Amino acid sequence: MNDAAPNPRLYPDRPFVGVGVVIFRGDEVLLAQRGKMPRRYDWSIPGGAQELGETVFEAGMREILEETGLTVEILGLVDVVDAISRDEDGRVQFHYTLVDLVAEWRAGEAVADDDVAALQWVDLGALDGVEMREVTREVIREADRKRRGFGDRAGLARSF
Repeated sequence: MNDAAPNPRLYPDRPFVGVGVVIFRGDEVLLAQRGKMPRRYDWSIPGGAQELGETVFEAGMREILEETGLTVEILGLVDVVDAISRDEDGRVQFHYTLVDLVAEWRAGEAVADDDVAALQWVDLGALDGVEMREVTREVIREADRKRRGFGDRAGLARSF
């Protein structure tokens, strides 16, 4: 008998909002190897699901602290990406709307929690040598451009 609870994100009736955070420490970016489906073992940026009642910035800071043990300063919004996986019959198996943020590392040593298989700081110059989805590489490059433009000014995130 299988006592595992069904995954509410598998074959959903609506998209789930996820928050990814591109974290920079000087000229390095933190990459996370996913520990769970979908896309288990893919290198990506750390993050997770937004919870009811929290802004995307709050979700980003919480997820980073939970998944990596790091304290970060969110600088702003990078992009919004839809991640949709279909099964062999064409049915939507997973659908995440991913809000990607850019942040600067402030404190802590990166330690992976159970949602993450591994964490690695990678020099931006070595990014092309890392196996990852091209959209992830594009988001990281855009985050690098945006962080240089933000300076000390935080990006805008509105809630009402």
